[in-house]
Amino acid sequence: MPSNDPLPPKEGALFRKLLKCYELKQYKNGLKLAKQILSNPKYMEHGETLAMKGLTLNGLGRREEAYKYVRLGLRNDLRSHVCWHVYGLLQRSDKKYDEAIKCYRNALKWEKDNLQILKDLSLLQIQMRDLEGYKETRHHLFTLRPSQQASWIGFAMSYHLVRDYDMANNILETFSQSQNSIEAHDYRHSELLLYQNQILIESERLQQALDHLIKYEPQIVDKLAVRETMGDLYIKLQQQEKAVPIFESLIRRNPENVLYYEQYLAARQLTDPSAVVAAYRVFQEQYPRALCPRRLPLNVASGSEFRIVADEYLRRGLRKGIPPLFVNVRTLHQKSEKATTIEELALQYFENLTRSGHFSREDADAGVPVEPASALVWTALFLAQHYDYMRDTDRALEYINVAIDHTPTLIELLITKGRIFKHAGDPVEAYVWLEEAQSMDTADRYINSKCAKYMLRANMVSEAEEICAKFTREGVSAMDNLNEMQCMWFQTECALAYQRMGRWGESLKKCHEVERHFAEIVEDQFDFHTYCMRKMTLRAYVGLLRLEDVLRQHPFYFKAAKCAIEVYIRLYDKPLKSEATIEEIDIENLPPSELKKLRSKQRKAKKKAELESAQAAQAQVKREQHQKSKQQANQETDPDAPQLDELVADKLERTDDPLEKAIDFLKPLQQLAKERIETHLLAFEVYYRKNKLLLMLQSIQRARAVNPSHPELHSCIIRFMKSLAATIKQQPLNDHVQQVLDKATKELIGNRTPQQLNDEFIAKHNASILHLYEGARSLYELDHSKRAAAIKLVTSFNLSKMTLEEAIKVYTALRDGDVFGECDSEAAAYQQACHERFQYARVFRNVEELEAQLQEKEAAKLRAEEEQQQLNHINFSSSEQVSDSVTAAAAS
Repeated sequence: MPSNDPLPPKEGALFRKLLKCYELKQYKNGLKLAKQILSNPKYMEHGETLAMKGLTLNGLGRREEAYKYVRLGLRNDLRSHVCWHVYGLLQRSDKKYDEAIKCYRNALKWEKDNLQILKDLSLLQIQMRDLEGYKETRHHLFTLRPSQQASWIGFAMSYHLVRDYDMANNILETFSQSQNSIEAHDYRHSELLLYQNQILIESERLQQALDHLIKYEPQIVDKLAVRETMGDLYIKLQQQEKAVPIFESLIRRNPENVLYYEQYLAARQLTDPSAVVAAYRVFQEQYPRALCPRRLPLNVASGSEFRIVADEYLRRGLRKGIPPLFVNVRTLHQKSEKATTIEELALQYFENLTRSGHFSREDADAGVPVEPASALVWTALFLAQHYDYMRDTDRALEYINVAIDHTPTLIELLITKGRIFKHAGDPVEAYVWLEEAQSMDTADRYINSKCAKYMLRANMVSEAEEICAKFTREGVSAMDNLNEMQCMWFQTECALAYQRMGRWGESLKKCHEVERHFAEIVEDQFDFHTYCMRKMTLRAYVGLLRLEDVLRQHPFYFKAAKCAIEVYIRLYDKPLKSEATIEEIDIENLPPSELKKLRSKQRKAKKKAELESAQAAQAQVKREQHQKSKQQANQETDPDAPQLDELVADKLERTDDPLEKAIDFLKPLQQLAKERIETHLLAFEVYYRKNKLLLMLQSIQRARAVNPSHPELHSCIIRFMKSLAATIKQQPLNDHVQQVLDKATKELIGNRTPQQLNDEFIAKHNASILHLYEGARSLYELDHSKRAAAIKLVTSFNLSKMTLEEAIKVYTALRDGDVFGECDSEAAAYQQACHERFQYARVFRNVEELEAQLQEKEAAKLRAEEEQQQLNHINFSSSEQVSDSVTAAAAS
């Protein structure tokens, strides 16, 4: 339907030029053309021109003016599809996709067959996963342009995404038959055939998929995909004998692909461990340099056969000096008998290498050539890693020290020693060894990153930033550059470090940065909706859509979201005081000596604050310059991108409703990480503080479905029952809500009281410290008078049966007083007991001991520097003497 206010030919030509200028991003020329049209008194309120002027202003970054003109244009011409389309484009540029879809639908009311509006609508629908709407739009586009290839492909894909496989296959089959001539090695047609085959497989029409693959094999360019798919289909169709030669050829092509070996064994129908090992032996002879046929038998072999296979594999790795050898066999330690065998072999190697230079006495007696000297170092390293994995810190340090004494310049040894201290609970000592390793090879990015990570574990954020600055762009702070590069491992570790340090705003800032990275990745889909259709990379496109649907399952997002939720919960429990409410010290009541100390302390603090403010101002200037250049770059590349608010730590940690902010991070976890019990435990903590009984109950039931014996689940049930009783006491609940809660309560605890349930729980799980800790916590929660009994329950547990992480959890609860109230004496006694059990753990050491250790290290460092200076002085003196003698000889 035409506009209410059409333009005459002259102005119409100017309007068409305006559209062209916008398409070519010639925004200033477009504004001039719009001004020419609007300067005519008859058309100064022309809706479509006003709307296009607003859209052009949006391209120049003048967003407020853009909305003003677009809304004015729309108000002047509500029946114009152009105005509605422009308003939709403006909403889309602000990421308001739902509103943009409404605008496009209004535009289609007045111009239902407009191709551009339909295409834009389909992009938003697939972005928002409105699959039914996407199907309708693609069908409309297909009816309008049935001769275009993109119409057929989009139409078929719309049915595929809603799982109507038959219709999708029929559309693609009809399209394939309509193509007259197909060029040789036509990649796009090849991808279309493989995509159609994928649809057949997903619809479980396996025989038809196999027939389709055999029929069109000559036309498919990706021969590797054909063979892999065909072999898999033969196995699923119980035609294993046809699959065997396929996977033999695939292994010949790539003998390091684990999946090929698994499929080969499935095709051979080999299940007996001896037969599987024999099959791998054949491949070892055929591919003597391949690693997979030597490593995979270790997974299935057992007993004496495992000892033989492991002996061969370990000797080969130690002889060649493969640093990740232990990492490669670490999964075998999950079975105690295999771990024991590996330990026995490694100890035998170390003893015989030390004595005779051979791996075994038999080799020495048989006159086998002596092993390389490096074999002893790698064996000691392997043993150190083995004992570290078993958490036997003393023996791990013994062997790693032997290796370092033998070859002190091998970087892997220093990294391993740092890792041993990390697992032993001393992150500072761990970082010291990583820093030494990094100093040996400053150009190695892996060691550089590893050192930075260990620094962050030791809460040394500024030092870690300096280390990372070696590989970031000059002129920009390392933290900003790492954020630009979406370096999420650094940001998540920073967030956790700030959380441990109690710098809540900085921690939340890093968590929000990670969340923005994932939002950006989701937005980046827009670039592929049209590209993949045009290039016919349909299988990769479907894989991308499915990946984006579960993107926030990624460990980086889970770690950042968990940290943010915990911080927001802490800010709710203990809100930060605003600067205006902080109490001032009563100076008048202080004695003169204390007043003098206070004045001195205030002067120092003032100087420090001035220095920090000056540094912060300089950093802010640099940051603003960088942000300005970044915005200019974004304006050139993507003028429609909205500017995000700057993340300010102070504002983040002083939010008005921290629980609502926590829920923003929680919702994606509840949708995509529901298989992890931590998600539901965090949800309970949030809803418990909001006193949402039904949501608390939902979180408990979901957690029980994941792991009904998890220790924290018990305390959640106890607190839920206590909260329920308190709520009912205050006011009666709705009848339907009460009915649901009564039924759920009966399922959770039966006819028992919370006290009886807790007593039974403690008696049942008296061999697990984590269960006892939750039982003691619930005991104190139900009756504060039983505080001593609750503390005794956890402190009397045998420390030799506890891990370091469990001991830290109990000690932290006693020290902080959040669980059992103030209990300084009990915490001090427990700290001493834990220090005797975990002597390397830094958290259990006294402050005096840590200070003495620090002073000793500083003194050792000074001595080393003095020795180096003396050595340099001696070298300089000797060089002077040599030069004097040379001069004298020349003179004579």
